[in-house]
Amino acid sequence: MKPARRFRLGVLVNPFAGIGGALALKGSDGAEIREQALALGAKPQANARMGKALSRLVDAAAEFEIFTVAADMGQSICEALGLPCQVVYTPANVQTESSDTEAAVRCLIEAGADLILFAGGDGTARNVCHVVQDRVPVLGVPAGCKIHSGVYTVTPSAAGEVVLKMLSGELVSEYEAEVRDIDEQAFRQGRVVARHYGEMRVPHDLTYVQSVKMGGQESEELVLADICDHVTELMDEMPDTLFVMGSGSTVASVMQELGLENTLLGVDVIRQGQLLAKDVTAEQLLQITDGHDVRLVVTVIGGQGHVFGRGNQQLSAAFLKRLGKDRILVLATKQKLQQLGGRPLRLDTGDSELDKAMAGSFSIITGYHDKVLYTAV
Repeated sequence: MKPARRFRLGVLVNPFAGIGGALALKGSDGAEIREQALALGAKPQANARMGKALSRLVDAAAEFEIFTVAADMGQSICEALGLPCQVVYTPANVQTESSDTEAAVRCLIEAGADLILFAGGDGTARNVCHVVQDRVPVLGVPAGCKIHSGVYTVTPSAAGEVVLKMLSGELVSEYEAEVRDIDEQAFRQGRVVARHYGEMRVPHDLTYVQSVKMGGQESEELVLADICDHVTELMDEMPDTLFVMGSGSTVASVMQELGLENTLLGVDVIRQGQLLAKDVTAEQLLQITDGHDVRLVVTVIGGQGHVFGRGNQQLSAAFLKRLGKDRILVLATKQKLQQLGGRPLRLDTGDSELDKAMAGSFSIITGYHDKVLYTAV
């Protein structure tokens, strides 16, 4: 039995975030503003705010690993709380810049962070978004003068509570949150000029208010219909992409929605709503998909939550390595995930290094434009 992979939390602090707020400087962007604020006696608050978030996780320290940035960009507050951490980036200067934030984010992604928890304001969110895009989920601890972006929780402690839910195996929703920032120069002149900079994947408390409810419970049939609508919409948006359809009844529902014959215990390949290959072998799959843009559609199979290695051995390690984790669409109803009782999803590709590389947070499609984050090992 391979050892369970612990959740990897990336911790990043912009130590100067919000430093100009108390002095009515209308922001903290730019070295001159930070120097002015420090000269006027401003006290950095971002680490204290990250501390409020991380303090909610102290009792669960054995459940996760922290990867962070040297000194006041994360290491200091982790050590102050007695949370073991591994430093993956060290800035060259004490007064860090946006380039340090972006370099740190790259290192956290390379370390395999399942979630990047960062403290800052809208400027920090912009820097994080520039690197992350949709590669890993993020969660912002509000610490800046400007908090217009939707990636931040309402309080620092709330951020810790969301992470705690993820660690305990509770279902946590995922949504695309907007990153916005205002022009500080215009703001100091009394004008609010806000600009959209992108979206990032953000976890938040799971809500059950949705159209597919019946008597407070999910209707399995309606939920499956919603999942099918989500997947077929993606297919319409990517007409040149090959979709490899794995085994299982949830994937079979998508094939039925498309009006295509399905191999319930096999693997089929489709494009533009047409069946290209049926019940393919591992070798055939490698040949058919070679040189194409590909997405794999799979579901959670078996009572132990297997994604690979149970009924879909045609999805070889060679194919999955070539594909990449970011091109895997995992489908499951929330009821099916809840039946796991907090146990992680299982990866059993036959290649332990590949299992390790793919382990961590997966975005699970649970309805129409409805996703949850769930851990796989």
